[in-house]
Amino acid sequence: MVTHISHNPDDTEALGEAWGRAAQKGLVLALSGDLGAGKTQLVRGLARGLGSPARVHSPTFSLVNIYSGGRLTLFHLDLYRLETSDQIASAGLEEYLTPDGITAIEWAERWFGSPFAQVPVAIGSPTGPLNQINFFRWARLTTVSETERRIDYEDTGA
Repeated sequence: MVTHISHNPDDTEALGEAWGRAAQKGLVLALSGDLGAGKTQLVRGLARGLGSPARVHSPTFSLVNIYSGGRLTLFHLDLYRLETSDQIASAGLEEYLTPDGITAIEWAERWFGSPFAQVPVAIGSPTGPLNQINFFRWARLTTVSETERRIDYEDTGA
């Protein structure tokens, strides 16, 4: 596991930008953290690193925002309004686990459980075979102070 200390929102966005520059097709980024911890800020940087000109905002009410125009398409999910894995399955979000681009999922613990407890490499679909996740990154953002965030992350997969 890697730990990054962000001293302000620009630092958080810069980390996301670095991830976006290095990202390869198929990445699923699972984000966990309290309200205001910086999950959307990290996704803004991710989009910028992908070269997307889009104005990134959290898809709390729409569940998914799709940002194209960059090197890879970014699928941005927000599971805040969904409380159970059954609700997530009913929403038909499994397709975003094998993206033709990159998927970033806010409130991912609602789908996958506690961060880092079991990092999924394959997720069962109630309607079909296993969806193989090529590359998976858990990131947990923790508020340290008004401006500082601790970002712990771990990768698994190809």
